[in-house]
Amino acid sequence: MSYVANLRTFVRVYELGSMSAAGRDQRISAAVASARIAELERHLGVRLFNRTTRSLQPTEQGSIFYQGAQKILETITEAEAAVADVSRHPRGSLHVAAPLGLGKRLIAPLIPAFNDLYPEIEVRLRLSDRRVDMTAEALDLVFHLGPLEDSTLRIRPIADCPRLLVAAPEYLSARPQPRTGADLLADHHACLLHRYPGAREFYWTLSTPDGPRRFDVTGPLESDDGDVLTAWALSGRGIILKPTFEIADHLASGALVPVCEDTPPLPVSLACLFPSKRLQDPKSRLFIDFMVAACKRELSRLLAPA
Repeated sequence: MSYVANLRTFVRVYELGSMSAAGRDQRISAAVASARIAELERHLGVRLFNRTTRSLQPTEQGSIFYQGAQKILETITEAEAAVADVSRHPRGSLHVAAPLGLGKRLIAPLIPAFNDLYPEIEVRLRLSDRRVDMTAEALDLVFHLGPLEDSTLRIRPIADCPRLLVAAPEYLSARPQPRTGADLLADHHACLLHRYPGAREFYWTLSTPDGPRRFDVTGPLESDDGDVLTAWALSGRGIILKPTFEIADHLASGALVPVCEDTPPLPVSLACLFPSKRLQDPKSRLFIDFMVAACKRELSRLLAPA
């Protein structure tokens, strides 16, 4: 077996705390992952993990070895990137994550064109509305839509995306149409909320004549999947807050219509987040540059007046 492959498997087992999880991440079986760890232990002459039927914990030697293994793999990655840069044939894998709605409607459709330009770069896209941990999930970069928190990650801004509050005509036919955020509260409108474990936003911030104001909205339905909320809104269940590009087709068809137009929501920032070291990797630089430019063009097209 390759010593480098063994190191990569060890690092993922250490970070994920599971042979099976590391195997899935590395696209190998749990048995192969276990064999790689056993081979490392034989080579080093120490036990790296204490194993029971229910848990797997690193030993003191395992924790020490993890720090060195990380540095070795980073050095190998940088060396491979340098060779790829010199040869002008970048290759390898990029692990990318994005929220569901953003990923399906903007990011995923643009990736095949990048692959046509650089066929030796494999892009592995993961879509989820939950918060992601770049280290634990071995991600090279993440597309982020929303407020940017303090972080050690580098940020490449892409665009400020307008948002709308919208509902189906069916929903609005049975109740007063809200013109402002205050109407949402006064008329007890059903607001469909995007929430997930650890979510901090339980309110909508809207632009008012007195400046941005927080409205503590409520509703009978919530989900951690933005597409589920859109489906509920289309079926007449309530009002959703969405980036305009995500619902452009439904606005054009009249399936959804804007509400609260006197107090619209604030725009949301779209950006690409990545560790500083990824700038040393030519395939990461190529992908980021391509996607930033392509996203800007596609957003301009989606948001252009009909």
